[in-house]
Amino acid sequence: MTDHVELRTGIYVDSVSLMQVSRQVAAAAGVQAAQVAMATELNLDVLRGMGFEVPGSASPNDLVVALRAADETGVAAGRAAVDAALAGLRSAGASAAGFGEAPPPRTLGRAIDAVGANLALVSVPGRHAAVEAFDAIDRGVSVMLFSDNVDVDTEVLLKDAASARDVLVMGPDCGTAVVGGVALGFANVVARGRIGIVAASGTGAQQVMSLLDAAGVGVSHCLGVGGRDLSARVAGRSTRQALAALAADDGTEVIVVVSKPPAPEVLADLEAYAAELGTPVHWATLGTGRPDLTGAVEAVLAATGEPSPEWPSWDVAQQPVRAGSLRGLFCGGTLADEAMLVAGEVLGDIHSNIPLRPDLAVDGDLRAAGHVVLDFGDDGLTRGRAHPMIDPSLRLARIEVEAADPGCGVLLLDLVLGHGAHPDPAGELADAVRSARAVAAAAGRDLPVVVSLTGTERDPQGLTRCAEALRSAGASVFVSNAAATRRAVSLLPIKQEA
Repeated sequence: MTDHVELRTGIYVDSVSLMQVSRQVAAAAGVQAAQVAMATELNLDVLRGMGFEVPGSASPNDLVVALRAADETGVAAGRAAVDAALAGLRSAGASAAGFGEAPPPRTLGRAIDAVGANLALVSVPGRHAAVEAFDAIDRGVSVMLFSDNVDVDTEVLLKDAASARDVLVMGPDCGTAVVGGVALGFANVVARGRIGIVAASGTGAQQVMSLLDAAGVGVSHCLGVGGRDLSARVAGRSTRQALAALAADDGTEVIVVVSKPPAPEVLADLEAYAAELGTPVHWATLGTGRPDLTGAVEAVLAATGEPSPEWPSWDVAQQPVRAGSLRGLFCGGTLADEAMLVAGEVLGDIHSNIPLRPDLAVDGDLRAAGHVVLDFGDDGLTRGRAHPMIDPSLRLARIEVEAADPGCGVLLLDLVLGHGAHPDPAGELADAVRSARAVAAAAGRDLPVVVSLTGTERDPQGLTRCAEALRSAGASVFVSNAAATRRAVSLLPIKQEA
C-alpha cells in the first residue's frame, strides 16, 4: 500500500465540487482512498484521522491531494484523475459565459438592482456573509442567510437593521425555508396548505413539514429565522417579524413555531405576543417537559380537526443488546436535540458536541464514555466543508469507528431528504450500515441500527425507496424522529448507568 500527499498552491475550489472530485479520483484504477480538499484545519484533521501524514506547511489557501493506492501505478492513476477532474471544473467554468455578454454584477446589491428582487439568499463563508446581508437590507430586501459561522453580535445588528427597514432576516444558519411554494436551501416537497411555520430550526422544520404532509396537511410558508433566534441574546427578533407576516397572510390560518430548546423568558414573551395576533399559534418548541416534535404535530392536527395517522415505519426484528451505550450520529441539530431529550428521560446523561448541559460536552475528538449524540452539522464541523446532508463523509467515517467500538450498543442515525440534500443518501448510508453490522458481527457482537427518516414521497430521493434500502441493510426506519429514538432506547440494556 502506498500513500501520497501533495499540496497545490494558488487553487481554490468549493467544497461541494471537491467532494465530487474526490469521488471521481477514488474510482480510478488502483486507488483505495482519496481526499481532495482545501487544507482547512478540519480537513487536515480528517486526513490525519485516515492515517495520512500532512505537510506542516499546509494552509487553508492550499489544495491538498491525499491518495492511498495499491502501488505507485495506482498513485499515478489517482494523480491523473485529479488533474482530469480539476480540468473539467475549469472547462465548465470557462464555458459558462458567452462572448460579448455583459459582465455579471459584482456585488449582491447590484444584482438586486438588476432584477428587482425582493428576497436574497446569501451563502458565502461566514466571515463574508454579513457584508452581503447588509447590502441586501440596505436595498429593502429580505435575506435568507444560509451561511453559518456568523457571530451572535453580528446577527443582532443584522436583525435590528432589517427591522428598521421592515424586511426579514432568515438566519444566519437558516437551512430551510419555503416561500410561496418555492423551496430554499434544504426543503422537502410538500403540498400547499393553510399551516404557516416559523422555524428557529432547519431539520426541525423539515420534520414538522414532512409529518404534516404524511397527515395530508399542507404548508403556506415556512419562514426560517436561524437556530439562535430564540436565545436570550437574540430574543426572538426575527420570530416576531415572521409571526406578524404570517398572521397578515390570507393563505395562513394556523401558525406553528418550531425551535430548538429556547430561552424560557424569550418563549414566554413570544407566547404573549402571539396571543394578540388573532391567528392561532401552536408551539413545537423542544425542552424538558415539553412535547417532542411528533407530539406537537399531533396536537396541531387535533386542534385543526385533522386525524393523526399511523406514522409510517419500516421496522425489522432486532434483539436488545446485553451491553453498550447509545451512539447517535446526526446531520440535523434539532433532531439530535430531540433525540437527547427523548432518550435522556430513560438513559440519563448524554454527552454531545451540542450538549443539553455544558458539563456534558465531548472532548475535541468527539469521544466520551457512555451515551453520545453528535451533530455533524454543527458550525465546528462545517468550516471549509459542505453540510453533512450534502457530504456525509465525516459521519460515514464515524460509523466505521463506532462499529469497531465494543462500547457502542445501538446506532441511532438520521437521514433527511429533499431539495439541496445528497441525491442518493440512502444508498451510501445503507452500505455503511451493512458494513458496520458485519464488523460488529465479526467481533461477536450484535449492532442494532435505527434510522430517523425525514422526507416525503415527492422528494427527489423518494421516501419509500430510501426506507426500503435502509431496511434491506438491517436498519429499523421511522419517519418520526421521536419514535426512532424510543425504538433505539428499547434495544439497550434495561439498567443504564447515568
